[in-house]
Amino acid sequence: MDTGRVTVNGITFSYLEDGPRAGTLALCLHGFPDHAPTYAALLSELAAAGFHAVAPWMRGYHPTTLAPDGNYQIASLALDAVALADELAGDGPAVLVGHDWGAIAGYTAVAHAPHRFQRLANLAVPHAAALGQHIFQPAQLKRSWYSYFFQLPVSDGVVPMNDYAVIDTLWHDWSPGFEPDAEYMGALKATFDQPGCLSAALDYYRYTFGSKPGDPALDAVAAKFLEPTPVPTLYLHGSDDGVMGIETVNEDELRPFFPAGLELVIVPGTGHFLHLEEPDVVNHRIVTFLSA
Repeated sequence: MDTGRVTVNGITFSYLEDGPRAGTLALCLHGFPDHAPTYAALLSELAAAGFHAVAPWMRGYHPTTLAPDGNYQIASLALDAVALADELAGDGPAVLVGHDWGAIAGYTAVAHAPHRFQRLANLAVPHAAALGQHIFQPAQLKRSWYSYFFQLPVSDGVVPMNDYAVIDTLWHDWSPGFEPDAEYMGALKATFDQPGCLSAALDYYRYTFGSKPGDPALDAVAAKFLEPTPVPTLYLHGSDDGVMGIETVNEDELRPFFPAGLELVIVPGTGHFLHLEEPDVVNHRIVTFLSA
């Protein structure tokens, strides 16, 4: 596996890559609290299937640089995905994989630029337009406590306390019974320790929940967040997801937002980080779907 750097949208993105550069680009976007190495196993399997598999550290996540304008709204994440695909694939084909925030960016990116991506494989966050009132149910509001806590300026100082105990708690709660590798978590915490990185990651939530106003010039892209997904989509969700409860995944509610087709997979016994908990199952489904 190699590393690379490319500059788009005024940001220098660092990324992991595997596979032939002449292959179809498979752009893999991570979520929070996570980073590009979350896709190490998937990149290898995509490469074996002939894809040029690339997992960037998202904007603001070291070693990718901070956004020069300080903007971390969903529209910007989507535009990053499109720009990265254009830069890395040129006129060639591309597919998109997203987990958590990467999934949110993925829905928005393909709705904004359906010509750019042939297929979408998302994990752990359903299409926002299908969530409806699920997100306002008491059980889901309780699971989402961190989103509201991150709106407070004090969270920048609290999250790093006690060796990022908040991050450890989120992983434990979101994927019950899963014990992430200590070396992996150490590298993740080292990423957040870099100047400006943690604040940037928390700003993803602040822009989404309104603590920080979005750029009006991006309103048209931002509106794509709730539009139907115009490319064939695979969606995978862990049956025991501790942050996005399984009751938020209703096939009858989801399907109308995927006019090009939806393949829904519930992975038994897994939580929010299902791709790390059951990599053989999850990665096989993703590679098979993207190769179709």
